[in-house]
Amino acid sequence: MANILFSSTSSFDFSEIQGRYSDILEDYHKDEAGIEQNQKQNQMFSMDRLGEISPPLFSQLGAYQEENSAKKVPTLLEEQRHLLQQNKSNDLLLKELHANFVFQTSHSPEMPKLKDVQTSNDQEIKPVKEPFALSSLELLSNYAGGFKKLKGNLSGSHTRNESNAGGSKKLSTEDILRVAGARYVHFFDQSYDDLSMVMHPFGYGLPGLSEGETRDVELVHLLLAAAEKVGYQQFERASRFLSRCEWTAAARANPVQRIVFNFAAALRERIDRETGNFTAKEELGGIGNGMTLIDHGLGINPVFLTCYQRLPFHQVVYLTGAQAIIENVGNASKIHILDFEIRCGVQWTSLMQALAEREQRPIQLLKLTAVAFGNKEEVEVTGKSLASFAESLNLPFQFNVVCVANFLEIKEQLFEIRNDESLIVYCPLMLRTMISCPSCLENLLGVIKKLNPSLMVVIEVEANHNSPSFVNRFIETLFFYSAYFDALEICLEKNTETRTAMEAIFNSGICNVVAMEGTERTVRNVKMDVWRAFFSRFRMVEIGLSDQSLYQANLVLKQLACGGSCTLDKNGKSLIVGWKGTPIHSLSVWKFSRERGIPFLNYKFR
Repeated sequence: MANILFSSTSSFDFSEIQGRYSDILEDYHKDEAGIEQNQKQNQMFSMDRLGEISPPLFSQLGAYQEENSAKKVPTLLEEQRHLLQQNKSNDLLLKELHANFVFQTSHSPEMPKLKDVQTSNDQEIKPVKEPFALSSLELLSNYAGGFKKLKGNLSGSHTRNESNAGGSKKLSTEDILRVAGARYVHFFDQSYDDLSMVMHPFGYGLPGLSEGETRDVELVHLLLAAAEKVGYQQFERASRFLSRCEWTAAARANPVQRIVFNFAAALRERIDRETGNFTAKEELGGIGNGMTLIDHGLGINPVFLTCYQRLPFHQVVYLTGAQAIIENVGNASKIHILDFEIRCGVQWTSLMQALAEREQRPIQLLKLTAVAFGNKEEVEVTGKSLASFAESLNLPFQFNVVCVANFLEIKEQLFEIRNDESLIVYCPLMLRTMISCPSCLENLLGVIKKLNPSLMVVIEVEANHNSPSFVNRFIETLFFYSAYFDALEICLEKNTETRTAMEAIFNSGICNVVAMEGTERTVRNVKMDVWRAFFSRFRMVEIGLSDQSLYQANLVLKQLACGGSCTLDKNGKSLIVGWKGTPIHSLSVWKFSRERGIPFLNYKFR
């Protein structure tokens, strides 16, 4: 196994790997005054509290990830406004625009629109329609843009899962969401009232989709409508949409229904919290704010071991990270790995095999220090298992446990680092848990910098779940978890118990992102660009992954049953691993520089 995973000569080319969705839907119209008002109202949460740390480090917090895309928005919106204003009175051209759009009108009678109903004195009823925030609609358009390519490839598309009874292919979970998002953008400027939306939300057909897929699209459309109403604090109207969602998705028979059911529950809790009807539940075993290690997808849980074995993107980041360590320790005879989230320890078995088979300058000692947060006994069990495995390989091995209550207690003196050891710091999926506690994050990075490791390996969630805009955060979270639920459905098809357990764990994260604000919202994932800018504050320099490491990532996917649905991409020098094009995890490798000329990048944790 080690020979297969850690030996290769050819390189891997990422030029044909699918990137993020780039097609933008073009047909929507905004009220500029209403948009300006909404942007002021949409600032529901401020991150000023993070400024409690030193001003150079946490004083400029804003929407870092949205800056790059925001730079493109004025040009796009100006073109759209110019086109719509220029042709506002030209009915013929408007009809042509609708005819050329991706949706086709069905032959069934169209539901009458509220604006078409006349009063007794022939005065038109003009319903007041609050505008979706420009950034939210742009974000949804970006996600939904992939539907244009999807529509032209409805049969035989690689994005579909398996055949249905009619012989055609089923759309993936995220494809259903993209179709629903495209329809939501398209119908946004249509003045349907709430009753019409619930009883017959579209009035347009969905050519090429099965009856079940059409129902799922309608279900997601209702969920998006509910989120919009919650964003405007129109809770009664949102509740009507949620009631329909909960009733339709109650069976939870497929990933779309399950994702809608969980997000509807989170929206319902948000409404209860903002209206004073929420009763806090007693949480046991928490690490703060009611969230446990398990809720963050961390800690030791047999479910995680099964997911590691079955979900391809987990194995890719862990094995590629191990390959990077092998390449950077060179011929070091003593290696010390500091693991801040060891879990079951299975990620180290391949590395141990590779070190045991090293012919030149055999390894004298592999020392592994695991940090435990109140679960010392469980971590010690992991250590015994790894020690037994090392013994079977005849590999000199030492396992240590450092137990602390939280990251503020991390100190340099806790770790027994020898001068003749090559130190590796391993941070898998745990830095994100400290974004809501910047003092912990600053303390940890400060200690690691003092330890001066040869290498620091970082694995993180590649998603933006920290936007100050509730609707933006809702959309980002919805599409991310839809990809994850789709992966669980396909990779754990015959293991319903594990799939259900993982979805329950994810539900805690969904609820935290959607329903909570302020200090209670602890799930605040950010993308690689934000981490890169933050790490520059500690003079960390990113080390590019070698061609051999990238080849190993591709090789791992080819060996796994569901590897064909995994996508690989690069963000700078980092590896981005996704599911059917949706980014899931990032893998990056870092060293600490002693040079003083490294510029600080501007970053914002939201």
